[in-house]
Amino acid sequence: MISATKLTKSFGSLLAVDHVDLQVNSELFVFLGPNGAGKTTTIKMLTGLLRPDFGGVKINGVDLSADPVLAKRQFGYAPEQPTLYEKLTAREFVDFVINIYSAPYKKSLDRMEQLFDIFEINERADDIIEDFSNGMKKKVSLIAALVHKPKILFLDEPTASLDPKAARNLKDILRGFVDQGGAVFMTTHILETAEQMCDRIGIINKGRLCAMGSLEALQREQGRNLSLEALFLKLTGEPYSAKVEQFLQGR
Repeated sequence: MISATKLTKSFGSLLAVDHVDLQVNSELFVFLGPNGAGKTTTIKMLTGLLRPDFGGVKINGVDLSADPVLAKRQFGYAPEQPTLYEKLTAREFVDFVINIYSAPYKKSLDRMEQLFDIFEINERADDIIEDFSNGMKKKVSLIAALVHKPKILFLDEPTASLDPKAARNLKDILRGFVDQGGAVFMTTHILETAEQMCDRIGIINKGRLCAMGSLEALQREQGRNLSLEALFLKLTGEPYSAKVEQFLQGR
Protein backbone atom coordinates (compact mmCIF):
# COMPACT_ATOMS: atom_id res chain seq x y z
CA MET A 1 0.00 0.00 0.00
CA ILE A 2 3.01 2.28 0.55
CA SER A 3 6.00 1.81 -1.71
CA ALA A 4 9.18 3.90 -1.76
CA THR A 5 12.16 3.22 -4.00
CA LYS A 6 15.63 4.72 -3.47
CA LEU A 7 14.12 7.70 -1.64
CA THR A 8 16.82 10.35 -1.23
CA LYS A 9 16.85 13.92 0.09
CA SER A 10 19.66 16.37 0.85
CA PHE A 11 19.65 19.78 2.50
CA GLY A 12 22.82 21.46 1.32
CA SER A 13 25.70 19.21 2.34
CA LEU A 14 23.49 17.17 4.70
CA LEU A 15 22.27 13.88 3.24
CA ALA A 16 19.09 13.53 5.31
CA VAL A 17 17.64 10.41 3.65
CA ASP A 18 19.90 8.09 1.68
CA HIS A 19 18.35 5.71 -0.88
CA VAL A 20 15.65 4.30 1.39
CA ASP A 21 13.52 1.43 0.08
CA LEU A 22 10.22 0.73 1.88
CA GLN A 23 7.24 -1.53 1.33
CA VAL A 24 4.34 -1.29 3.78
CA ASN A 25 1.21 -3.39 3.37
CA SER A 26 -1.88 -3.75 5.54
CA GLU A 27 -0.03 -3.52 8.85
CA LEU A 28 1.06 -1.18 11.60
CA PHE A 29 4.57 -0.15 10.61
CA VAL A 30 6.61 1.79 13.17
CA PHE A 31 9.51 3.89 11.89
CA LEU A 32 12.19 4.48 14.52
CA GLY A 33 15.39 6.49 14.67
CA PRO A 34 17.35 9.00 16.76
CA ASN A 35 16.65 12.71 16.52
CA GLY A 36 17.73 13.96 13.11
CA ALA A 37 17.91 10.45 11.62
CA GLY A 38 15.54 11.27 8.75
CA LYS A 39 12.16 10.04 10.01
CA THR A 40 10.13 13.22 9.50
CA THR A 41 11.87 13.97 6.20
CA THR A 42 10.89 10.50 5.00
CA ILE A 43 7.25 11.01 6.01
CA LYS A 44 7.18 14.39 4.27
CA MET A 45 8.41 12.79 1.05
CA LEU A 46 5.93 9.93 1.36
CA THR A 47 3.07 12.43 1.77
CA GLY A 48 4.18 14.84 -0.96
CA LEU A 49 5.16 17.67 1.36
CA LEU A 50 8.78 17.40 0.19
CA ARG A 51 9.98 16.51 -3.29
CA PRO A 52 12.71 13.85 -3.19
CA ASP A 53 16.00 14.52 -4.94
CA PHE A 54 15.86 10.97 -6.22
CA GLY A 55 13.51 8.01 -5.97
CA GLY A 56 9.78 7.48 -6.21
CA VAL A 57 6.69 6.88 -4.08
CA LYS A 58 3.49 4.97 -4.79
CA ILE A 59 0.47 5.27 -2.52
CA ASN A 60 -2.06 2.46 -2.91
CA GLY A 61 -0.66 1.91 -6.40
CA VAL A 62 -0.83 5.60 -7.41
CA ASP A 63 2.42 7.34 -8.39
CA LEU A 64 2.71 10.34 -6.07
CA SER A 65 4.65 12.49 -8.55
CA ALA A 66 2.46 11.62 -11.55
CA ASP A 67 -0.93 12.08 -9.85
CA PRO A 68 -0.41 13.81 -6.48
CA VAL A 69 -4.09 14.66 -5.89
CA LEU A 70 -5.32 11.08 -6.37
CA ALA A 71 -2.42 9.74 -4.29
CA LYS A 72 -3.17 12.16 -1.44
CA ARG A 73 -6.84 11.16 -1.43
CA GLN A 74 -5.71 7.70 -0.29
CA PHE A 75 -4.34 8.75 3.10
CA GLY A 76 -4.78 10.79 6.23
CA TYR A 77 -1.81 12.59 7.79
CA ALA A 78 -1.24 13.94 11.29
CA PRO A 79 2.14 15.68 11.72
CA GLU A 80 4.08 15.84 14.97
CA GLN A 81 3.16 19.51 15.40
CA PRO A 82 -0.51 20.00 14.43
CA THR A 83 -1.00 22.40 11.52
CA LEU A 84 -4.53 23.76 11.85
CA TYR A 85 -6.55 26.83 10.90
CA GLU A 86 -6.72 28.14 14.44
CA LYS A 87 -9.38 30.81 13.82
CA LEU A 88 -11.85 28.02 12.98
CA THR A 89 -13.69 25.95 15.53
CA ALA A 90 -12.82 22.26 15.76
CA ARG A 91 -16.11 21.40 14.07
CA GLU A 92 -15.53 23.90 11.26
CA PHE A 93 -12.00 22.61 10.66
CA VAL A 94 -12.98 18.94 10.48
CA ASP A 95 -15.97 19.82 8.27
CA PHE A 96 -13.52 21.66 5.97
CA VAL A 97 -11.34 18.51 5.75
CA ILE A 98 -14.38 16.37 4.90
CA ASN A 99 -15.16 18.69 2.00
CA ILE A 100 -11.54 18.83 0.80
CA TYR A 101 -11.55 15.04 0.46
CA SER A 102 -15.06 14.99 -1.09
CA ALA A 103 -15.95 12.29 1.43
CA PRO A 104 -19.58 11.10 1.76
CA TYR A 105 -20.90 13.99 3.79
CA LYS A 106 -23.55 12.51 6.09
CA LYS A 107 -21.44 9.45 6.97
CA SER A 108 -18.39 11.66 7.57
CA LEU A 109 -20.35 13.95 9.88
CA ASP A 110 -21.41 10.89 11.87
CA ARG A 111 -17.75 9.76 12.07
CA MET A 112 -16.75 13.27 13.18
CA GLU A 113 -19.22 13.20 16.07
CA GLN A 114 -18.09 9.71 17.07
CA LEU A 115 -14.45 10.82 17.07
CA PHE A 116 -15.26 13.99 19.03
CA ASP A 117 -16.87 11.73 21.63
CA ILE A 118 -14.01 9.18 21.68
CA PHE A 119 -11.39 11.90 22.15
CA GLU A 120 -13.62 13.82 24.58
CA ILE A 121 -13.70 17.16 22.83
CA ASN A 122 -17.41 17.18 21.94
CA GLU A 123 -18.09 19.83 24.57
CA ARG A 124 -15.39 22.05 23.02
CA ALA A 125 -16.11 21.29 19.37
CA ASP A 126 -17.57 24.77 18.75
CA ASP A 127 -14.69 26.64 20.39
CA ILE A 128 -11.96 28.15 18.23
CA ILE A 129 -8.85 26.04 17.96
CA GLU A 130 -6.39 28.74 19.05
CA ASP A 131 -7.84 28.47 22.58
CA PHE A 132 -7.04 24.75 22.77
CA SER A 133 -4.14 23.15 24.63
CA ASN A 134 -1.46 21.30 22.67
CA GLY A 135 -3.13 18.00 23.51
CA MET A 136 -6.51 19.23 22.28
CA LYS A 137 -4.97 20.45 19.03
CA LYS A 138 -3.35 17.04 18.61
CA LYS A 139 -6.73 15.39 18.99
CA VAL A 140 -8.26 17.65 16.32
CA SER A 141 -5.38 16.82 13.97
CA LEU A 142 -5.89 13.09 14.50
CA ILE A 143 -9.66 13.38 14.00
CA ALA A 144 -9.06 15.24 10.73
CA ALA A 145 -6.73 12.43 9.58
CA LEU A 146 -9.32 9.75 10.39
CA VAL A 147 -12.64 11.38 9.50
CA HIS A 148 -12.68 10.78 5.73
CA LYS A 149 -12.04 7.04 6.17
CA PRO A 150 -8.66 6.82 4.40
CA LYS A 151 -6.99 3.58 3.36
CA ILE A 152 -3.62 4.67 4.77
CA LEU A 153 -2.52 6.73 7.78
CA PHE A 154 0.75 8.61 8.19
CA LEU A 155 1.22 9.61 11.83
CA ASP A 156 4.29 11.45 13.14
CA GLU A 157 4.57 11.00 16.93
CA PRO A 158 0.80 10.48 17.25
CA THR A 159 0.68 9.90 21.01
CA ALA A 160 2.81 12.96 21.90
CA SER A 161 0.82 15.44 24.05
CA LEU A 162 -2.13 13.03 24.42
CA ASP A 163 -3.50 12.13 27.83
CA PRO A 164 -3.33 8.40 28.75
CA LYS A 165 -7.00 7.72 27.91
CA ALA A 166 -6.76 9.37 24.49
CA ALA A 167 -3.53 7.50 23.76
CA ARG A 168 -5.17 4.19 24.67
CA ASN A 169 -8.19 4.94 22.48
CA LEU A 170 -5.92 5.89 19.58
CA LYS A 171 -4.01 2.61 19.90
CA ASP A 172 -7.29 0.68 19.77
CA ILE A 173 -8.46 2.67 16.74
CA LEU A 174 -5.20 2.00 14.88
CA ARG A 175 -5.32 -1.72 15.60
CA GLY A 176 -8.92 -1.87 14.35
CA PHE A 177 -7.97 0.20 11.30
CA VAL A 178 -5.27 -2.34 10.35
CA ASP A 179 -7.54 -5.30 11.09
CA GLN A 180 -10.00 -3.83 8.57
CA GLY A 181 -7.32 -3.73 5.85
CA GLY A 182 -5.71 -0.32 6.41
CA ALA A 183 -2.02 0.54 6.61
CA VAL A 184 -0.45 2.70 9.34
CA PHE A 185 2.99 4.27 8.99
CA MET A 186 3.94 5.96 12.25
CA THR A 187 6.97 7.32 14.05
CA THR A 188 7.47 7.42 17.79
CA HIS A 189 10.25 7.91 20.32
CA ILE A 190 8.27 5.90 22.88
CA LEU A 191 9.75 2.46 22.36
CA GLU A 192 7.29 0.82 24.75
CA THR A 193 4.46 2.04 22.50
CA ALA A 194 6.27 0.74 19.42
CA GLU A 195 6.88 -2.64 21.03
CA GLN A 196 3.22 -3.00 22.02
CA MET A 197 1.73 -1.89 18.71
CA CYS A 198 4.01 -2.80 15.82
CA ASP A 199 3.59 -5.50 13.22
CA ARG A 200 6.91 -4.51 11.67
CA ILE A 201 9.65 -2.03 12.52
CA GLY A 202 12.01 0.03 10.39
CA ILE A 203 15.03 1.67 12.00
CA ILE A 204 16.74 4.60 10.28
CA ASN A 205 20.05 6.07 11.38
CA LYS A 206 21.93 8.93 9.72
CA GLY A 207 19.55 8.76 6.79
CA ARG A 208 20.01 5.07 6.04
CA LEU A 209 17.62 2.23 6.78
CA CYS A 210 19.67 -0.08 9.00
CA ALA A 211 17.04 -2.67 9.94
CA MET A 212 13.51 -3.70 8.99
CA GLY A 213 11.27 -6.57 10.01
CA SER A 214 9.10 -7.87 12.81
CA LEU A 215 10.41 -7.55 16.36
CA GLU A 216 10.81 -11.34 16.47
CA ALA A 217 12.82 -11.36 13.22
CA LEU A 218 15.10 -8.58 14.43
CA GLN A 219 15.62 -10.39 17.74
CA ARG A 220 16.62 -13.55 15.83
CA GLU A 221 19.17 -11.49 13.88
CA GLN A 222 20.54 -9.36 16.73
CA GLY A 223 19.94 -11.34 19.91
CA ARG A 224 16.89 -13.23 21.13
CA ASN A 225 16.94 -11.71 24.61
CA LEU A 226 17.16 -8.10 23.46
CA SER A 227 14.29 -5.73 24.17
CA LEU A 228 13.31 -3.24 21.49
CA GLU A 229 15.23 -0.57 23.41
CA ALA A 230 18.35 -2.72 23.45
CA LEU A 231 17.93 -3.52 19.75
CA PHE A 232 17.48 0.15 18.92
CA LEU A 233 20.58 1.18 20.87
CA LYS A 234 22.65 -1.63 19.39
CA LEU A 235 21.74 -0.62 15.84
CA THR A 236 22.04 3.15 16.29
CA GLY A 237 25.04 3.36 18.64
CA GLU A 238 25.52 2.61 22.33
CA PRO A 239 24.44 5.56 24.51
CA TYR A 240 27.06 5.11 27.23
CA SER A 241 30.40 6.65 26.39
CA ALA A 242 33.60 7.89 28.02
CA LYS A 243 32.10 11.39 27.93
CA VAL A 244 29.12 10.23 30.00
CA GLU A 245 31.39 8.40 32.43
CA GLN A 246 33.54 11.51 32.88
CA PHE A 247 30.44 13.63 33.45
CA LEU A 248 29.05 11.23 36.07
CA GLN A 249 32.36 11.16 37.88
CA GLY A 250 32.44 14.93 37.96
CA ARG A 251 35.56 15.30 35.83
